[in-house]
Amino acid sequence: MTDAASVLEPLAARYASWLRLSEESTADTSDEDPDTVVLMPMVLRIERAEPPRRTALLEAAATAALAVCLDERCAPGGEWHEAVHAWTSGRIRKVTRRARGSHWNAVQSLPGITVNSGDAEVRALLPMRVADMPRQLTRLQISGSELEHDEPDAVPEGVPTLWLNPGVEMSAGKAAAQVGHASMILAALLHADGLGAELERWSESGLRCAVRAPGSDSWQRWCPRGDPETAWSEHRIATVRDAGFTEVDPGTVTVLAQWPR
Repeated sequence: MTDAASVLEPLAARYASWLRLSEESTADTSDEDPDTVVLMPMVLRIERAEPPRRTALLEAAATAALAVCLDERCAPGGEWHEAVHAWTSGRIRKVTRRARGSHWNAVQSLPGITVNSGDAEVRALLPMRVADMPRQLTRLQISGSELEHDEPDAVPEGVPTLWLNPGVEMSAGKAAAQVGHASMILAALLHADGLGAELERWSESGLRCAVRAPGSDSWQRWCPRGDPETAWSEHRIATVRDAGFTEVDPGTVTVLAQWPR
């Protein structure tokens, strides 16, 4: 895993510039060819008869996205390194699609990692161009990933917590992408700060994450307005600030990722 973590170095290098994204800024995609956009597809298993709990699904998504990046195949020279490094060197876009039954089984053959969390399953796939998406993915729907909010248990000791902004409503699919960003940024900053031993322990424990929604007062207290770099260096809180492609306004802080102290 130690060698694979180097694939996350571009994230840490660009973290400070992401934090300067103002709430008034916009994501300029005018020069993009939609077919050449590279993203990580994430498939959420949502069966009609027995849908998973929303919290469990988001926790599986956070772990799955990071698990792909820290897989030994992402180490320099590995078969996944080129695809993942090229992706982390740009915008770490993700797209979530829902699947059930035979469609869920079909995506298991695509390069990626499936993670189970409680009653939930998510498969994060190797980043790819939109134009290269196989039929197993393109036939899956992006919309319709709504799940009822649930009341999770207390955060287990020693597990990083991904706090969802309580003032921003997101679909389960959007939230899954955001917590996937959060777990990756958290790992990238640990690696950049020379905390490889902590990252290694996290990996050995299965990269488990807790996803929670704090009260408004707690969010206001924790959100590092104006000084996110100090928030990380002193409090081990990393910030996910959205570019505003879907659902939320550009510059919106969607998740605070808190490493246990």
